[in-house]
Amino acid sequence: MSKSLSDCVVEARSLVKRFGAVTALDGLDLSVRTSEIHGFLGPNGAGKSTTIRALLGQLRLNSGTVAVFGQDAWRRAIDIHARLAYVPGDTMLWPNLTGGQCVDLLGGFHGAMNRARRDELVERFELDPTRRFRTYSKGNRQKVALVAALACDVELLVLDEPTSGLDPLMEAVFQAVVTERSASGTSVLLSSHILAEVQRLCGAVTIIKDGRVVEDGGLEHLQSLAATRIELRADPERLAALEAALAPLGADPERDGDRLVLQVGSQRVPEVLGAVAEQRIVDVRCEPASLEDLFLRHYEDAR
Repeated sequence: MSKSLSDCVVEARSLVKRFGAVTALDGLDLSVRTSEIHGFLGPNGAGKSTTIRALLGQLRLNSGTVAVFGQDAWRRAIDIHARLAYVPGDTMLWPNLTGGQCVDLLGGFHGAMNRARRDELVERFELDPTRRFRTYSKGNRQKVALVAALACDVELLVLDEPTSGLDPLMEAVFQAVVTERSASGTSVLLSSHILAEVQRLCGAVTIIKDGRVVEDGGLEHLQSLAATRIELRADPERLAALEAALAPLGADPERDGDRLVLQVGSQRVPEVLGAVAEQRIVDVRCEPASLEDLFLRHYEDAR
């Protein structure tokens, strides 16, 4: 997917980072558009955290360039951090301070905090700001970081496994708030292992493996690359006739009595369903491809 530089708040090109004999990033590209919620996915060790550290100006690359808001991420890190907020997968802060004090301190690091939004988010995330940080569970520690970041008037949110430790109700609150922030013009880079969360929130996705991009583009386009599952039930004679009709289409159905299951690319679905209609089969279940299907395909390729 082509993106002009003027459209992007993050523009990373040909990133290479080595740690001794280990190559963590191997020519990786990443672009995040203004107001976009961009999913950043990959198996453990794929290079996601290294990429995030590079765009936060926390490490020097062997080669490649990272620009955030059009500025060099390494040389202009202080200026860039005034315009973004970052949430890591686990947060360890000042143990003797209360949660509310930690929120306010973090908000000072992130940028201008919106006090009204801060108080609203404390309520929505059901955070007790009077308790000391050391008494919090992992989920409550994560709420502190989320409230501090989401309450700030920043242009970019960098979220690395942000819902780690949250229960499903709080995950739903997180998704609602991120959607609201994106609608108000904030860009979001979301690294997450919760594929349903990414599919629900993100308009674009980059999948990486071994420090390289393996898929990149709009969510609808990426879903079209994975197979659609079609399950049919009918009498054996009709299924046999359907199998014969599907053979020229390259489909490879699995037969089990009165049940037939096949996986086809999205572009072949109309042809397959046309053949199904010709056989007058009415017990049909069609499951469109998900982001999880695409992601797991790359997991299997890695194995």
